Amino acid sequence: MNQNEIKAFWESKYREGQTGWDIGAVSLPIKTYIDQIENKNLDILIPGAGRAYEAEYLLKQGFQNVHVLDIARDPLAELKNRVPHFKDENLHCENFFTHQKTYDLILEQTFFCAIDPTYRKEYVQKAHSMLNIKGKIAGLLFDFPLTEEGPPYGGSAEEYINLFEPYFHLNLLERSYNSIKPRWGRELFFIFEKKN
Repeated sequence: MNQNEIKAFWESKYREGQTGWDIGAVSLPIKTYIDQIENKNLDILIPGAGRAYEAEYLLKQGFQNVHVLDIARDPLAELKNRVPHFKDENLHCENFFTHQKTYDLILEQTFFCAIDPTYRKEYVQKAHSMLNIKGKIAGLLFDFPLTEEGPPYGGSAEEYINLFEPYFHLNLLERSYNSIKPRWGRELFFIFEKKN
């Protein structure tokens, strides 16, 4: 699919209410991680953010530099309606692979496993290039057999290690102990730090 087709695909998902990945709130594993971050001045990106409950939670916790990116416009508009003071310049309606800013932290919540698996290596390289020195990517990856039907597409710890290890220090990769019930046993929580 070209960029226009990808945009149309995701916008139709939101219009038609086909958003089964949307749990209606910040996910508990990511909330728990956010609660441990002391530096409120980090530049943070949430790619493929959808309705971006994580961004809303970050703002409520006093984080100053939160950016969300999604190729579909509707979920970003919904975020702006919920959080009117969210900075317009921090709402990026664009393709992750062409985004040009750098960050201290990328929060991963279902985006990696939603893109076509043929783009996974490119995703890892792009994430590496978007992070500042000692930058981190952290969040959740699905842990079920890779499928041809999706999104979401599955994956395994072994695959993720092979993809990320050339570019990142794999500080943590383990089964999420506090996933929501429908995802219990099917999510891995990770923290990877950029190799320079």
